[in-house]
Amino acid sequence: MMKMKRNIIRKAALTVGVGMALTLLPSCHDEPDYGNDLYGNFDALWEIVDQRYCFFREKDIDWADIGERYRALIDEETTSIDLFFICSAMINELRDGHVNLSSRYDTSYYREWWTAYPQDFNLRTLQENYLEFNWLSTSGIMYKQLPGEIAYMYYPSFSYTVGETSLDYILAILHNSRGLIIDIRDNGGGALTNISTLVGRFIDHKITGGYILHKTGPGHGDFSEPYPVEYEPAEPGRIKWDGPVVLLTNRSCFSAANDFTSVMKSLPNVTVVGAKTGGGGGLPFSSEVPIGWSIRFSACPLLSPEGECIEEGVDPSEGHEVHSLPEELAAGKDAILDHAIDLLKDLPLPEPPDED
Repeated sequence: MMKMKRNIIRKAALTVGVGMALTLLPSCHDEPDYGNDLYGNFDALWEIVDQRYCFFREKDIDWADIGERYRALIDEETTSIDLFFICSAMINELRDGHVNLSSRYDTSYYREWWTAYPQDFNLRTLQENYLEFNWLSTSGIMYKQLPGEIAYMYYPSFSYTVGETSLDYILAILHNSRGLIIDIRDNGGGALTNISTLVGRFIDHKITGGYILHKTGPGHGDFSEPYPVEYEPAEPGRIKWDGPVVLLTNRSCFSAANDFTSVMKSLPNVTVVGAKTGGGGGLPFSSEVPIGWSIRFSACPLLSPEGECIEEGVDPSEGHEVHSLPEELAAGKDAILDHAIDLLKDLPLPEPPDED
């Protein structure tokens, strides 16, 4: 496959004139030469990842062996674009969707962290058969009270800033409901600050929602002690939700969506329904190699409230793993959402507020 890519792109490399000196002899010095040549760029990338990446041990990765194997692919016919694909294949060995190598012509991405799993979601099925093309929307959140007095929110991306006032309106409109379904399926992550905003509506006291570790040295095990990540309740006067919550997840919930699931799962009134999330439990770090390519990867591990690594994803609540089959979704049936509705449909409505 690598040779086929070389044949396809060699002319492109010559045509665009990607300037790169082909210094093929290893350095004569004790320290590696990280000049702007094939081996220099490869070695610089390998060492940046070696000293900063945070999940070598959890994934049982022999980074030295991987580096040797991919470095051996460089030869006298290698172009700079060839090198980019060699390096991209090497960092894909980390099996981490937070790892990207970016050039002017491509950005690498580890797609297998979700492509080997069922999708478990179809937006058209949701909009047509459950929301009936009739919903409200603010701060990127689609919301509606479903039949049976069940509140529903779909939040497709943590890249949408969640406004405090918007949340007040959403929860006020949905307040007279048996329970709340929060659907984050296909949510690829975004800003961690939105986690705090949302979680604050479901807690009445400060909680420890997880832990973070920082790199303290170049060794694969050089980390600080875990620091707690704390969440505060929404400020007084904001509308909160203290009833039952069902959180819907699938394998395409990554990064901030993965962290949000971990925090919410720890709350006593929350049930997580669906499939294991996609993971991405590390804060990213960015650097650059001499040729100008940027490298981004996980550098600070995030742990669950129980102190467990969430890089590989967060499981649904025990007994609530559900999958929505493609043929069922095509026919208008969403088994994950149906399961959530079944959990809430027989619960009592909340008591009206005391007028006194």
